[in-house]
Amino acid sequence: QVDLVESGGGLVQPGGSLRLSCAASKSIFGAGAMGWYRRAPDKPRELVATIASGGSTNYASFAKGRFTVSRDSAKNTVYLQMNNLKPEDTAVYYCNSDPPIGYDALSWGQGTQVTVSS
Repeated sequence: QVDLVESGGGLVQPGGSLRLSCAASKSIFGAGAMGWYRRAPDKPRELVATIASGGSTNYASFAKGRFTVSRDSAKNTVYLQMNNLKPEDTAVYYCNSDPPIGYDALSWGQGTQVTVSS
């Protein structure tokens, strides 16, 4: 399986915050842009945010103003700071390159579950 390990998910109340981390292999991280994606129940996977090797970022409309993506090249790690979480943010969050390495199951890590509920 691809060398991507997501962590940091959990159960949080609406309005709360979480910080996700993604440790990637040097080959994946060093190839260029990285992205965070999510898959909610019964919905297709969607892009959340991307960050280029130079640090420029892009966000899905639902993430703007609430989520911040960052990367640490020394650690081959990408982060997603999520604030003011809403129940509709409940999903499994994944990281991958941008564009993704592939779309089959072996091209993705296990993801990390984020549940926003009171």
